[in-house]
Amino acid sequence: MPKPVINYEKCKTQKTCVDVCPMQVFEVKGDKVVVAKPEECIGCKACEVQCPEGAITVEED
Repeated sequence: MPKPVINYEKCKTQKTCVDVCPMQVFEVKGDKVVVAKPEECIGCKACEVQCPEGAITVEED
């Protein structure tokens, strides 16, 4: 099962992942992006590829 992980040391809250994720896995909570629905991730890695900071990795369990 794919699992998106955000490295908050790199994340500058560009919100690109929120925009590109076809399954709406990410949400903005306050001033940061969170993995709100990890169970919905299909492992397409669009978030990983498009993140301008390289702050997201999609791991496999």
